[in-house]
Amino acid sequence: MSEPSLDPTNPFAQPSPLPYGLPDHAAIREEHYRPALLAGIAAQRAEVEAVATSSEPPTMDNTLVALERSGQLLGRVAHAFFNQLSAAATPGLEALDEEIAPLLSALDDAIHLDSRLFARVDALKTAHEDGVLSLDTQDAWLLTRVHTDFVLAGVHLDDADKERLRDLNTRITTLDAAFGRTLLAATTAAAVTVTDPTRLDGLSQAQVAEAAEAASEPGTWRLELALTTDQPVLASLRDRELREQVHRASVTRGQGGEHDTRPILLDLVRARAERARLLGFPHHAAAVVADETAGSAEAVEAMLARLAPPAVANARREAEVLAAALERDHPGARLEPWDWAYYAEQVRQATRSLDEAALRPYLELDRVLRDGVFYAATRLYGLTFTERPELAGHAPGVRVFEVHDADGSGLGLFVADYVTREGKRGGAWMDTLHDQSHLLGSRCVVVNVANVPRPAPGAPALLTWDFVITMFHELGHALHALLSDVRYPSRSGTSVPRDFVEFPSQVNEMCAWDRDVIASFAVHHATGQPLPPERVDALLASRADGEGFATTEYLAAALLDQAWHRLTPEQVPDDPAQVERFEAEALARAGVDLPTVPPRYRTTYFNHIFGGGYSAGYYAYVWSEVLDADTVEWFAENGGLTRANGDRFRAVLLSRGGSEDPLAAFARLRGRPARIEPLLARRRLTEATVTEQEGARW
Repeated sequence: MSEPSLDPTNPFAQPSPLPYGLPDHAAIREEHYRPALLAGIAAQRAEVEAVATSSEPPTMDNTLVALERSGQLLGRVAHAFFNQLSAAATPGLEALDEEIAPLLSALDDAIHLDSRLFARVDALKTAHEDGVLSLDTQDAWLLTRVHTDFVLAGVHLDDADKERLRDLNTRITTLDAAFGRTLLAATTAAAVTVTDPTRLDGLSQAQVAEAAEAASEPGTWRLELALTTDQPVLASLRDRELREQVHRASVTRGQGGEHDTRPILLDLVRARAERARLLGFPHHAAAVVADETAGSAEAVEAMLARLAPPAVANARREAEVLAAALERDHPGARLEPWDWAYYAEQVRQATRSLDEAALRPYLELDRVLRDGVFYAATRLYGLTFTERPELAGHAPGVRVFEVHDADGSGLGLFVADYVTREGKRGGAWMDTLHDQSHLLGSRCVVVNVANVPRPAPGAPALLTWDFVITMFHELGHALHALLSDVRYPSRSGTSVPRDFVEFPSQVNEMCAWDRDVIASFAVHHATGQPLPPERVDALLASRADGEGFATTEYLAAALLDQAWHRLTPEQVPDDPAQVERFEAEALARAGVDLPTVPPRYRTTYFNHIFGGGYSAGYYAYVWSEVLDADTVEWFAENGGLTRANGDRFRAVLLSRGGSEDPLAAFARLRGRPARIEPLLARRRLTEATVTEQEGARW
């Protein structure tokens, strides 16, 4: 039977008949989403109410398991809707998001602020602690996590405070969605149009063709912006004035005009700060980290402060080299942020004989995917990827692959969406359309999305090396989901603390630097010749080049995130014009205010923290990298990219998803807690001082 109040002809009324529950994109139309979302919300409310009002004494089955089974209609439509909204938004989908976001927030509050539900969960926790209720590892961890979720959500507040909390949660959700929509429009509008092709000197033929393909008028070239501050074309453009124009377009996004993100983000910071206070925390950063592996805002602050000075020192040394290179071309000129990538590339060509533009013909998208990303997964885990062209993705050009385990059994589907399109938000990410769960008998459908510039018709999509790393990174997230082997859907795959979730994806980046893997995918798209050995040597030798810049721009963004989210409601500026001043002062206090190294994301286009779920959590990348660097060292100590190592990593960590304490799983893999020294060596931060006691906390 179809779900209540939903027309049975709606494609979401029943579970998808397609393999692994892939949404039937060929049948789904935009008008199907709204009634399905509303019906899903109503259905889950009814399901949860039945649990809360049960007259039976609480048990795992009638309480936690019942909650895990609830919301299946909402889950299948919400997964599809939010994937579509991010990857191929339309005005209709954006309007629906604005309507639905507060309803979803209200549903979450209806669950986690329900004292009746919490009483049942709390009774189970007490019974378990008293030894009356015996639970296995997964059940015990589920109980711990659900109980914690209720407590941190504010279930202990009185009725008046709960009502205020509901209002704040709705406002935060609404503002979060509004920021993402406004930033997408701002980024699209900020693209730089060039009318004189001679100004594109330095770009490859493929890049020029991509810019022409992106332009709306013949005889023009459109340089579209990536989400980050640094723009890929800056490494190649010889025209210094055009480099400056592109850079300024990047860093001023959201600062005024019809796509001004500042009023939104200030309201968002203020609402988050007020919510944190209501929940008993001094600020939003403390509220966020209370449920992360870092444990405290002080621990985050201490780590970032420890890494910043040596990173900045390295960046200053790098700047001296680049300034000397600039002086040869422009005597008397001062090194500017729009010069950095260009002269870093010039210095790399001179010292490493490695030219990014000359490397791109060896990095064709499909070859990297099949003979690099997939090949490494086969080598480590025995997986195979078979394209299923008869299965439709969420937009034209999206590709669907079936993933089989080493024994031939099906694991799920991998959906690849790499090329930019109108309506796709910037950056790269992983999402799921279906989660693995033994309870529900479901397998995984996982999506990797990115923004490779669309090549000219008939031309190959050629990548930068940074994008190759991105593909391996995002597949690491996908593998975390595909290899999940857990009982409960809420604990599946990447359902782990935010400052742990990047760990498996960062580990997978090591595959891109393996000589055998490079030999498999780095092949000239026209001649079929492999990347020459001397260029492979140069590429591997360049791995640590520019770490001063990379670490400093990252830390500046992470520290900026912390600065905004350590404010009280009264400290949040009222005037949008004060945003830039606050940012400058925060960077100066942290000692990372290098004019030539702006933050990876400035405040007005920092989608991770104002529209992407990483608020007060952008530190997670370097926190996870401690685990990543230590794990890569474990792989090296045990023979590298072997099936034995892959199977061990899979069994102990990837397959566990969020079904147990993630740091305990890491310690079981490594035989001890993590050490920070491998990270310091990787990022050339060995000048940082770490006492034995500080290192031991990992």
